[in-house]
Amino acid sequence: MAESLKTEVIIVGAGLTGLTVAFYLKKAGVNFRIIEKADRTGGVIQTISEKGFVYEAGPNTGVVSNPEMAELFEDLNGKCSLEIADPNAKRRLIWKNRVWNALPSGLFSAIGTPLFTWHDKFRILGEPFRAKGTDPNESLADLVKRRMGQSYLDYAVDPFISGIYAGDPRKLVTKYAMPKLYNLEQEYGSFIKGAMKKAKLPKDERTKKASKEVFSAQGGLGKLVDALTEAIGMENILLNVQHAIAQPAEKGFQIQLTTPEQLISAETTHLVTTCGAYALHELLPFLNDDEIAPFNELNYAAVTQVTLGFSKWKGMSLQAFGGLVPGKEKKNILGVLFPSSFFQGRAPKNGALLSVFMGGTKRSDIAKLDNGEIESLLNKELPRMLSHRNLSPDLIRIRRYPKAIAQYDETTGKRYEMIKKLQEKYPGLILAGNIRDGIGMADRVKQGRTIAEELGRKG
Repeated sequence: MAESLKTEVIIVGAGLTGLTVAFYLKKAGVNFRIIEKADRTGGVIQTISEKGFVYEAGPNTGVVSNPEMAELFEDLNGKCSLEIADPNAKRRLIWKNRVWNALPSGLFSAIGTPLFTWHDKFRILGEPFRAKGTDPNESLADLVKRRMGQSYLDYAVDPFISGIYAGDPRKLVTKYAMPKLYNLEQEYGSFIKGAMKKAKLPKDERTKKASKEVFSAQGGLGKLVDALTEAIGMENILLNVQHAIAQPAEKGFQIQLTTPEQLISAETTHLVTTCGAYALHELLPFLNDDEIAPFNELNYAAVTQVTLGFSKWKGMSLQAFGGLVPGKEKKNILGVLFPSSFFQGRAPKNGALLSVFMGGTKRSDIAKLDNGEIESLLNKELPRMLSHRNLSPDLIRIRRYPKAIAQYDETTGKRYEMIKKLQEKYPGLILAGNIRDGIGMADRVKQGRTIAEELGRKG
C-alpha cells in the first residue's frame, strides 16, 4: 500500500538551488519536501578529504556576484563560514606560444602584454565610440570581435569561457550567457564607458556585499551543503527517489514517488523543479512534444576533471589562481586551477593541489577516453606546462560529468519563452535550476531565494 504525503511545496532536486529554496521556505514557515534521486544532498557539490588533501569532486569555486550569495552564509548563523580566495593568488595565467602569460588587470599591463596584437591594443581606444549591437541573439564571439578585436577573443574571452562554461563563444548568446556584458553595451553603448559609469554609482551596504571575490566555504564547499542540510532537516528531505512522475491535479499536482523501500503518493500545491532539462520528460509526462522540445534541445558540456595532489611540489611557482588554455593553442586541457594557492588547508605544507579540466563542447571526444588515456594526455602536456619534470602525483582522481554545464546558446530564447508559457498554463509549476538564470553558484542561490520569497508571499 502506498504511503501518502501532502505538503505546500515539493522541490525536485537537492542541489544548491533546491537546498536554497528549502532553506528560505523553512525560515518563512512554509511546509515543503525535497525529493532527490541520489543518496545524499548537494548535487555535484562534494568535498573529499584524502591523503592530506581536501579537494572538490564538483565545482571548485564560486564568485560573490550578488548580495544573496554573501547573505546565505550570514543567514546560516556561523554553521558555515565564507572563505575568500587569497588576494596574493589573484593572477590568471593564459597559455600562449609555449609559456604562461598573466592576464592583464589594468591599462598598463594590457599595453605591455604579448597576449593581444598591437592592432587590437590601439583598436580598444575606439571601443567607446563604436555603435552598439542590434542583434539580441549575437554570439559572444561576434560581439567581442566587433568591439575589441580577434586577439581579445582568442586570448582573453575564449579561455575565460572555457573556464566558466567549458563552451564555445561562437555558440553562446551574449544576452543569456553573459547578460551583464550585454547590458553594458545596451545601456551605455560601450563596455568601457559602462564600466566607468557603473563604478561611480553610489552603492548601499547591501550592494557592496556583491564583492565579485572568488570564494569557497572554510573546509570546502561540502561544508555549505552540510550546513544547509542540517538547517533544513533530514525529515524534510527524501533521498533515493528512483522515479518521480507528476500530473496536474485540481489544485496543484499529484506525484507518484518510488524509493527502494516504498511507493509514495504525494500531493502539493507548488512543484519546483531544479533538475536538468534532460530529466523533465520523465518527471512531467503531461507535457506534449512541442512543450518538451525546447528542453530536449538544451546542450550540455561534458567535462572531465582530474584532481592531482603533490605532497612536495617541485614545479613552477603556483602563486596564481590558475591557468587557462585558449582553443587556438590546440592543447588537450581547458585549464588548471591551483586551489592550494588560494584556499587554506587544501594540501600538505610545501605540497600542491591541482584541478585540471578537460573536454568541454570543443573537445567532446575526451569524454570517451578511459583513465589510462586521460593520464597519457596529461603526462604528454602538463610536465612541460608546469615545469615539473616527472609528473608523479601522490593523489590522482578522475571524474567525468557528461552533462556538466548548460550551454546558453541560440536555443535559450525559445526555452525561456516555453518556461513562461508552461508556468502560466500550469499554476503552481516552477521550472528552475540551471535551465535559466545562469550557471554560477551565486546565480543558483539568488534564484532559489527569489523562488522561496515568492512562494512565501503566496502562502
